[in-house]
Amino acid sequence: MLRREKTDKKIIQDLPDKVEIKEQCFLSKDQASLYQSFVNHLTASVARTEGIQRKGLILSTLTKLKQVCDHPSLVLEDSAKPKDSGKLDRFFELIEPLFENNEKVLVFTQYVKMGHLLASQVQSRYPDATVLFLHGSLTAEQREKMVRQFQVKDGQKTLFVLSLKAGGVGLNLTEASHVIHYDRWWNPAVEEQATDRAYRIGQHKNVHVYKLVCEGTLEERIDELIEKKKGLTKQILGKGESWLTEMSDQDIYDLIKLRERVI
Repeated sequence: MLRREKTDKKIIQDLPDKVEIKEQCFLSKDQASLYQSFVNHLTASVARTEGIQRKGLILSTLTKLKQVCDHPSLVLEDSAKPKDSGKLDRFFELIEPLFENNEKVLVFTQYVKMGHLLASQVQSRYPDATVLFLHGSLTAEQREKMVRQFQVKDGQKTLFVLSLKAGGVGLNLTEASHVIHYDRWWNPAVEEQATDRAYRIGQHKNVHVYKLVCEGTLEERIDELIEKKKGLTKQILGKGESWLTEMSDQDIYDLIKLRERVI
């Protein structure tokens, strides 16, 4: 059975273009130090585990490494001392010119804590901007109110932060022509569903999709793997990150080891 894509102009004549851009980020010194500590812990422990315990150790460490790439505060209980994030710095570099043009922007993250951090940081830096955050704890009424507010053609700079699980499907957000994936789901189909909140019928502008990737980290190497395996997405990536647990100890280390690329 042939699959008809939205990019097929014979199917939808008036859908604009979608432009995907990989935005390279560099870890701050705080992030690099924290990242390496988790790498050291996994490499010292993984050889002594097997079965379900090994899979759990790998997945929990991968999650922590991804969170470190987002912002150190996601894995640190003591956040009294502010930590730097190279990815957050790159995020602000992206939205600054967009806000200067009063654009409406979507940003997706897997982590609710990161969503709160993004919303608060943006609101603090741009007090005149409208900042919304949709996550799984909201009621249906609250979700609908946010969507209606975002979809108003008011020409105001607006950031809509969405938890990927809560906001990745079922929403029409065509007032946005810029979509940022702050962290990567590692399943292209899930990311495309999220992007399609803006890239859908009713969108009349070209949609720019920015995917933030920390250089020298597992984010960069997972991105390379996905690019190589896109033709086998269903077979290999259909279960999120569980396929990574089947790698050998050496392959896991090669995946997560930190290359020296910090700001």
